[in-house]
Amino acid sequence: MGSLYLVGTPIGNLGDITLRALEVLRRVPLIAAEDTRTTRKLLSHFDIHCPLISYYEHNRIQRQGQILAALASGDVALVSDSGMPSISDPGYHLVRRAIEEGFPVVPVPGPNAAIAALAASGLPTDTFTFVGFLPRQKAQRLERLGELAWLDQTLIFYEAPSRVAASFQDLLEGLGDRRIAVARELTKMHEEIWRGTLSEAARHFSDEPRGEFTLVIEGRTEPVWTEEAVRQGLSRLHDLGLPPADAARDVASMSGWPKSRVYRLGITENSQGAPGAPLEEWHES
Repeated sequence: MGSLYLVGTPIGNLGDITLRALEVLRRVPLIAAEDTRTTRKLLSHFDIHCPLISYYEHNRIQRQGQILAALASGDVALVSDSGMPSISDPGYHLVRRAIEEGFPVVPVPGPNAAIAALAASGLPTDTFTFVGFLPRQKAQRLERLGELAWLDQTLIFYEAPSRVAASFQDLLEGLGDRRIAVARELTKMHEEIWRGTLSEAARHFSDEPRGEFTLVIEGRTEPVWTEEAVRQGLSRLHDLGLPPADAARDVASMSGWPKSRVYRLGITENSQGAPGAPLEEWHES
């Protein structure tokens, strides 16, 4: 029985590969790679000659059987295009299957864009949430950001250059204007770590920039309201004549609660006969 080695590879600078990673890649009988063309360049640079098999999102189901069969007789190394495999990567599914089948899973730590960006961000590093990529659709992005808005820990996102400008606008809308460190092309020739606020970042990166982005964003710094305070806030705004959807938006902005949770609380309150707007008025706009 072999082991599945999760081998971290450079995120840009080839000098960041570890001695242990090179040793594992030289001795395993098979390497499963996200993109065999990218991995061949890496192996060629270090004069490593090993059979490759592709493993990526769109072939992972059929490939898993082949890789598990290979593990039955020997070791397999799993690599992504860059960084640690299985982090925001379909390698997670293979890891889970290997564990279920009783194969040892051995991490070989290496470069990671999220941790590198966090370390250099200047934002708190004691607690953080790694989010990865946000959903592509605006409504889904804002819903996800609503769930994250009241966390008081540093948030880490990945984003593609084609979507980063739109994402800054949504981050500003969903989280408010917070401090951010924007890490672009980490460890590469044109590495940049830009620091400022989300509103400044939206202006600075308004044109479609190049490179892969890691965004490190400050957690919520204002106290989060209690549930009773949210109820009272909704009741006061209703008494002032504000429509329910507008009241939910304003209370969410002030309280640190996601708008969806404020909205649901308003519906629950009114369905139970609490004072406030009639239930039929609670339709989101």
